[in-house]
Amino acid sequence: MPLSFQYLDAIKMLFLPTCSLLLLLPNVVNSGRILLKITQRFRDLHTQRNKEFFQTALADEHQPLQHVKEGVLDQPLDHFNRQNINTFRQRFLVNEEYWQRPEGPVFLFVGGEGPICKFDVLTGHHVDIAKEHGGLLLAVEHRFYGDSINPDGLETENLAYLSSQQALADLAVFHQYISESFNLSCRNTWISFGGSYSGSLSAWFRGKFPNLVYGAVASSAPVKAKLDFSEYSNVVGLGLKNEAVGGSEECLAKVREAFVLVEATLISENFTKVAADFGCCQTPNNPDDQMELMQSLADIMMGTVQYNEEGVLMSIKELCSVMSDKREENEGEMEAYNRLVKLSQIYRSTSNEPCLDISHEKTVKDLLDTSHRHRRRSERQWIYQTCTEFGFYQTCEDATCPFSGMLTLQAQTKLCAEVFGISQHSLPARIAFTNSYYGGDHPQTTRVLYVNGGVDPWKELSVVQDSTDEAQTVFIKNTAHCADMSSQRLKDPHSLRKARQEIENHVTRWLKTAALEQMKKSKPCL
Repeated sequence: MPLSFQYLDAIKMLFLPTCSLLLLLPNVVNSGRILLKITQRFRDLHTQRNKEFFQTALADEHQPLQHVKEGVLDQPLDHFNRQNINTFRQRFLVNEEYWQRPEGPVFLFVGGEGPICKFDVLTGHHVDIAKEHGGLLLAVEHRFYGDSINPDGLETENLAYLSSQQALADLAVFHQYISESFNLSCRNTWISFGGSYSGSLSAWFRGKFPNLVYGAVASSAPVKAKLDFSEYSNVVGLGLKNEAVGGSEECLAKVREAFVLVEATLISENFTKVAADFGCCQTPNNPDDQMELMQSLADIMMGTVQYNEEGVLMSIKELCSVMSDKREENEGEMEAYNRLVKLSQIYRSTSNEPCLDISHEKTVKDLLDTSHRHRRRSERQWIYQTCTEFGFYQTCEDATCPFSGMLTLQAQTKLCAEVFGISQHSLPARIAFTNSYYGGDHPQTTRVLYVNGGVDPWKELSVVQDSTDEAQTVFIKNTAHCADMSSQRLKDPHSLRKARQEIENHVTRWLKTAALEQMKKSKPCL
């Protein structure tokens, strides 16, 4: 398996297409385009912050980027069929700046459903820990995402090789190759890190290959697959009424009322009014487009709660100030409806979108496109994985859901058949297998640390209570998705600072325990 390294040009790297430190896309398939765009804006914002930091570092004559090397590894396309000799090129990154040779630990950042980038081995809490412990930093890109995909990889028949099981086997091969390339031995303790889907992979890598990785940190990791993920919307509703983060009972009540009024307007077939009020690119004349509209409006709420106070769109406090504004008077029975219209205007204004695209036909057409023109493209791949492994469909059929009842399981799983020819009836068995294979939210794993935020809807599918002496948890009250993975900032609350210290304490204990175990072994370390 040939390995190629190239030093990355420091200045050029600062202006490459944006990518994210946190790969946060487990909700793309279950939502309209707005939440996808909010997620991308979150990525871009983090990337911009990182660029500014490194531009300052360059001005101070510190050259952190020169320590990053990029490698490409030829991986088997199918690890489970020895007769298939086809391969794909998997991209990875290495940062040796802090590594204390020859026995320093190895910190592996596991890529998720998107491209990796330089900042994955340059910034973040795992990098801060590596500095303290002399760690070798690695980041590996997930198969079929970013640049780690063959030209014909998005063809439906080739997506059969896209799965979490194949991705974990990739990590095992990657572990072996890095060990050979850097002359590593069992004295080099491996710790894996990841957030969201990649957090699940981090936990599963430890679970399936405990001989390769000594401990794993899994931030906001939805390790339990679930077809009907109605809890997501319910947690968003709880966030909207949580006074500690700027919500209120009145805010949630106004949101509920607004969606009821939008539905009523659609039922009365006043489609032109709805299109004009919410600035839609198309008139929602049919049920599919109406569902897309309702999902897009719900996305504004979902994105606000999931990325609260990250500066992406608005905070929960800001959203609720619009929905509960006492200064607005004489709006009559359509008051809540008009407030929701205002929120959609704020979204379009901040995102520079002239109108909301609510065409379901266009959604399907875009997903049927199998060309691989852009390395940041991930929607088609991730939707395939939700259809074949995870579900995660954020429905609103539960009475506690604050949004529209149009967001049904039937409507959301229809994409599996429309895009990939995967029967909706096959999904329950596929998801049951995933939970049987990995253990769901009661995994029988050791030395895995599950970290979750209090207002993050994805905590519902993670491990939030210590299930064994070794599978441990950190719960951060009133914080959002993957908040712990960033380096410390001045505005971080005490609970987040304390959580990062807890994470570091766990990693430190693992490294000390591993060292003691090696000292007690009678056989030489190979």
